[in-house]
Amino acid sequence: MDSFLSQASIYLAAAVIAVPIVARLGLGSVLGYLAAGILIGPVFGLVGTETAELQHFAEFGVVMMLFLIGLELDPRALWAMRHHLIGLGGLQIFASTGLLAGAAMALGHDWQVGLAVGLALALSSTAIVLQTLSEKGLTGTGGGRAAFSVLLTQDIAVIPILALLPLLASTPPTTLAADGSIQRGAEAVEAGHGSLSLVEGLPGWAVTLMTLGAIAFVILAGVYLTRPVFRFIHASNLREMYTALALLIVVGISFLMTLVGLSPALGAFLAGVVLANSEFRHELESDLEPFKGLLLGLFFITVGAGINYRLFLAEPGDVIGLALLVILAKGMVLYFVGKAFGLRGRNHWLFTLSLAQAGEFGFVLLAFSTQINVLPEDLSEKMLLVIAVSMMITPLLFILYELLSKRMKDAHVEHTPDEIDEVGTVIIAGIGRFGQIVHRLVNAAGFTTVLLDNDMQAVQLMRRFGVKSFLGDPTRPELLKAAGIAKAKVLVVALDDQDKATALVAYAKRHYPDVHVVARAYDRHHVFELYNAGANDIVREMFDSSLRAGRYVLENIGLSEYEAAQAEQTYYAHDRHTLRELASHWRPDTPASENPAYIKRAKELEKDLETALLSLAEEHAKKSA
Repeated sequence: MDSFLSQASIYLAAAVIAVPIVARLGLGSVLGYLAAGILIGPVFGLVGTETAELQHFAEFGVVMMLFLIGLELDPRALWAMRHHLIGLGGLQIFASTGLLAGAAMALGHDWQVGLAVGLALALSSTAIVLQTLSEKGLTGTGGGRAAFSVLLTQDIAVIPILALLPLLASTPPTTLAADGSIQRGAEAVEAGHGSLSLVEGLPGWAVTLMTLGAIAFVILAGVYLTRPVFRFIHASNLREMYTALALLIVVGISFLMTLVGLSPALGAFLAGVVLANSEFRHELESDLEPFKGLLLGLFFITVGAGINYRLFLAEPGDVIGLALLVILAKGMVLYFVGKAFGLRGRNHWLFTLSLAQAGEFGFVLLAFSTQINVLPEDLSEKMLLVIAVSMMITPLLFILYELLSKRMKDAHVEHTPDEIDEVGTVIIAGIGRFGQIVHRLVNAAGFTTVLLDNDMQAVQLMRRFGVKSFLGDPTRPELLKAAGIAKAKVLVVALDDQDKATALVAYAKRHYPDVHVVARAYDRHHVFELYNAGANDIVREMFDSSLRAGRYVLENIGLSEYEAAQAEQTYYAHDRHTLRELASHWRPDTPASENPAYIKRAKELEKDLETALLSLAEEHAKKSA
């Protein structure tokens, strides 16, 4: 018990110290977990042989992640992805396997060994890639969706790969017994040294039936059993029972899949898809999310801590060289596959670089290949090290993507600005959702507007609806002059780029002080910037809609429409007063949270608001009495 507590303390302390430091450097949490594992393992030797056993436990993080991914999908979404799953993912697996197997054969290994190595290295890291895509907000991009399709195909492909590997074995699987004797096949299972599997030694048709039966059970249980079980749990009024049930679903399905020789992660994903349309989906997500994050982090730490540093120090050049070779080979395949499927620009590079590493399923396949005598043990150990090193290089590949992305952003094609052939009373710079509403209101009231935007798609969209607009950068002086800024009465600044919006306001007020500037602000910080730049009216993009939503809340918890409207007006007037007061304390080079004068005045004004609303409520109470 003492040993367990000391080891647990070491792992948690390493994560708590290393991960925030690395994350603050902008390198992502995954690299922090890997670094923590390296420090407590190979560097300081604080953890020992229990790392491998702990890694099996930590792999539940990957299983839970795939279960939660399945909850986000439904069968219709999977069917819609079928072309990417079969085409994009399938082509990547076949091409990467062929290239890596060929490289292994070129190094002197026979074709069975080469194919086993190629299959193990062709699979990328679902855990690292999805975690990093989520952290960086890239999951919804074209490249992120394509990467997810390939990862999902790879996870599904683990099943046929596990079925194929025994066919490559030259001799039956062997296991070393406690007395030093070699046990083969079913003997090892009977003695308790092999894997726990119900399909061991069964004929092929029986294995197929048991596999289909396990999958059918998962689907039927998800459809017909979850609702009554959840209702039964709900009747107990014990919140922790929901968490226990969520864990039971994941652990139970993983155990069932293991019994029939299938991937626990795939079974969990299948269960998630079945439950995607369930009314209990959000409950399951909220219960499992903390476990997923912690176990995934533990998994990454065990990868770092489990590195065979003696082998690495003995052959550092070979290991690093092979890891870079794997990344280069897979990167080439991904580049051409992505290009063939129409990925371009940032999405193309995100797809190529994010999947270039080997993954955690490679550990499973290599261990299994060694157990069934496909791979020699020394080669397997080196390949395990190559996979771990390639996984640790992955955060650096994402940094490379960000550098390339910035360069591509700067190198975008400039469209020739339109010649502006009309002027208007109102100039609107930026025709997104905000600018469009302003235009429709002003134009419907009988006033002319000139619409300017540097986004070709936005301009073309407006033109398709018969609204004349002009392509060009609204911050350019010559474009403003051509639009009639010298005679315009109002300039509406509705640009998405905060810095450009502030610069446009400052330029307009400096050179055309008579023009009335109405500017959209992103948040309070941006309000103060626009205020200093000279904007006459500043509208926070979410303020009015949030205020109206608050009024609806008040109307539905007991206040009359008149009372709710008065509370809304009081809050609005106080907020405008607050912004003017706080503007004198705001400092552009100091965050509000580190400005004592700003914080003190903000607290005072918040108390004033509470007093004003309380007085209003007392006044309404007296009138109704």
